[in-house]
Amino acid sequence: MPMISNIRILEDNIVNMKVDAIVNAANRALCGGGGVDGAIHKAAGKALLEECRTLGGCETGKAKITKGYALPAKYIIHTVGPVWYGGQHGEEAALESCYVESLKLAEQYGVSSIAFPAIGTGAYRFPVKKASDIAIRTISLFLNSSSRVKEVLLVCFESKMARHLNTALNKLRDER
Repeated sequence: MPMISNIRILEDNIVNMKVDAIVNAANRALCGGGGVDGAIHKAAGKALLEECRTLGGCETGKAKITKGYALPAKYIIHTVGPVWYGGQHGEEAALESCYVESLKLAEQYGVSSIAFPAIGTGAYRFPVKKASDIAIRTISLFLNSSSRVKEVLLVCFESKMARHLNTALNKLRDER
């Protein structure tokens, strides 16, 4: 039975979250960029980029962890979402992997609260409804087997994304 009671959806800026870890929707070079990635790098400070340069990049669907630096979060988990090419190139499995690998790292580092952005739905063009369904399903299944991660926040910069995530969460709740 999927665990959904520990998932909350918020409209806010992820850099403001007072959680153990935030997740960065990063590029493969981990060097900052636009959207969430750029906002996190700017808020965390230059030391984040210096640490990211030592990590050797990150492959799509994988995750790496750094300190949180000037952010309220102790850690930043960087994951690289898939670029949407129509859904015939393993994009859904890669997005699911982003959530699973991020949550596995969170467990390894003793994280009990974590905040995710809407991975892949910006510049990488992943369809919002599909991304919402994948995020909710994957996180709830992981929480079902996790003893450490107690709270997951899905932080949306805009209300459209929050509506899609809430729809996916309610759909899963109704299936129970």
